[in-house]
Amino acid sequence: MSEHHGLKKIRLNLARTKDHPNGSAHHGYEFTAPLDATGHIDAGLWKKERDHCRVRRFWGGEQEELGHLIHRPGGSWAFHYDIEGDDDDEAGYRFASHAFLPGEYVSIKDEDGDLHTFQVVTVQPV
Repeated sequence: MSEHHGLKKIRLNLARTKDHPNGSAHHGYEFTAPLDATGHIDAGLWKKERDHCRVRRFWGGEQEELGHLIHRPGGSWAFHYDIEGDDDDEAGYRFASHAFLPGEYVSIKDEDGDLHTFQVVTVQPV
């Protein structure tokens, strides 16, 4: 049994776009987050497990980015990569209200401010 009870590894693949009419398994995110029984991020458990809530961004031929899932003032969630620099975070659109269940869709605003839609592909225990 995992010592990090409630943590899940979530994979998001890019949903259909003009450039990727069938979506793309080569563009997306894998991240670890504590989910409750309904698939929503558990903010209380996140506080205890925040060091383990990591993200990996993969985007075609670009270099992967590694960072953390952060809970921002006001309750929103974001992926934070650049610890020492001034790169903007990638904000999860309404992550607090979305269930992370296979087949569901979520949106993320990238560092350039563009909103992309992703499909939850897998949710597995850590």
